[in-house]
Amino acid sequence: MEAERRKYTIEDIARELGVSKTTVSRALSGKGRIGRETVERVQTFAKAHGYRPNVIARGLAQSRTYNLGLVIPTEDTDVSFFKECMDGICEKASEYNYDIIVAMMKEERLEQLQRLVMNHKADGIILTRATMNSGTVRFLKEQEIPFVVIGPPDDLDVVSIDNPNREASRELTALLLLKGLRRIALVGGAGRHHVTESRKQGFLDAHKDRGFHADDALIFMEIGDYRRAMWAVDRILLAESDGIVCMDDHISALVLGCLRERGVEVPSRIRLASLYDSHQMEQNLPAVTSLRFDTRELGRNACLEMLRMLGEELFQEPQKLDYQVILRESTK
Repeated sequence: MEAERRKYTIEDIARELGVSKTTVSRALSGKGRIGRETVERVQTFAKAHGYRPNVIARGLAQSRTYNLGLVIPTEDTDVSFFKECMDGICEKASEYNYDIIVAMMKEERLEQLQRLVMNHKADGIILTRATMNSGTVRFLKEQEIPFVVIGPPDDLDVVSIDNPNREASRELTALLLLKGLRRIALVGGAGRHHVTESRKQGFLDAHKDRGFHADDALIFMEIGDYRRAMWAVDRILLAESDGIVCMDDHISALVLGCLRERGVEVPSRIRLASLYDSHQMEQNLPAVTSLRFDTRELGRNACLEMLRMLGEELFQEPQKLDYQVILRESTK
């Protein structure tokens, strides 16, 4: 009876089974490349002897919370991007026995993030939006807490993970130019977002590559609502543009609605494409040609990089981030 009441530790299990403590830890957590037979042997022994890992004690011993903070901007309309990105982050965090604390905040209001950091509620922070002159980045650097930014930051010393937005924008714009379009308008969102600048540069690159001039008068930024979108569409139609490239799915839906209101048919009168794909783009009438990124993989990679910075032994490497051009009816 005394043996049954004994409280086993990882060291005890390792000694009893004749394996290393690392092997026992990996078998119990499901992490690492060890054989199925060993995993079953360790888990069976642990269950038979009532072993339960003490996560709180492990965290205190290592000054860890095993929480990651995830910052999502509240003012952004790109809901599909953040949901898919968060799915990937949560998936990887769970695999490594970390939990996610979500902080939804405006860039200029840091109170929630400050509480998260100053109260030591998270071991590291993942920012889902890279903005120019970011006060959030400055704060995290001052606090010397590990953090990862999704998107290219101002500071080259900051660890960042990003989709190949510039390259993808360049390719999609080039395809439209190859179709014979010559007066393509670009409609984008907030200029303070680095992704906006990356996609704009890709648009300009494609024109330059082919010896064409992108008309500066046909580049419309800070388009975030229907009123602003209509303002841009009216000017695009007045300039007799033959194509419109929208920065993302939200802007594309706004522009498509404005064109419909003005009685302009897509693609017979003007062609339309989006630099970010979502289910909405496929369901529009007509369905919109778009760039498809693996946003879940982007989130997974960001989480893995965060875990690497925290000293975790990764049992998988981040995957290469790529994209697809999805050709649909809006550019035929």
